[in-house]
Amino acid sequence: MNRELEEDFMRSRRQRYRSVTHNKSRQKSGRTWIKDMREWIITAGIVFAVMSLLNIYVFNVSTVIGQSMQPTLYQGEKLIINKIALSFGNPGRGEVVVLHDPSTGPSRKEYLVKRVIGIPGDIIEVRNQQLYLNGKLLNEPYIDTSIEDPDFSSLTVQAGTYFVMGDNRHAGASKDSRYFGAVAGESIVGKVSLIWWPFSKMKAL
Repeated sequence: MNRELEEDFMRSRRQRYRSVTHNKSRQKSGRTWIKDMREWIITAGIVFAVMSLLNIYVFNVSTVIGQSMQPTLYQGEKLIINKIALSFGNPGRGEVVVLHDPSTGPSRKEYLVKRVIGIPGDIIEVRNQQLYLNGKLLNEPYIDTSIEDPDFSSLTVQAGTYFVMGDNRHAGASKDSRYFGAVAGESIVGKVSLIWWPFSKMKAL
């Protein structure tokens, strides 16, 4: 009889132990899941904040729309725009930049991609379908035709402004400083650093 009572007691003890252990395991599993979720949310928030700051102040991704920069850039190509570079220096001649479209009307776009031709103090002229910078014929290896739009007499780029043009010199192919004038430095948002898509055309500019 005493043996049977002892066996019942031990069986009951084992059952209580399993029940307590199982409950603790479930509680621990629940706490682990909540902890993992909290860490994931915090990590995602930090990544989002960092990427947002980088996008605002350091770099941006842009897609080429239109044909004004052919043959350098083509419709649909994706670019890396370096924004922070302007914090350390002004745009230079020959650099490809992104700027706010200064024009008005229904054809106005939010951004334009153009090449800097003249910086403050430069004298720009188109004569006999050729571009002259400070009285000298400008060597432009990035174009594939002479300028088909009308010539214009010399003009001086004013302080704080930049004369920009598209690489596409076919008639009416580029809306640029020949039409809306030199652009204020504040309207230039970044320099085009890289064509990253398609990968077959990846290259630095």
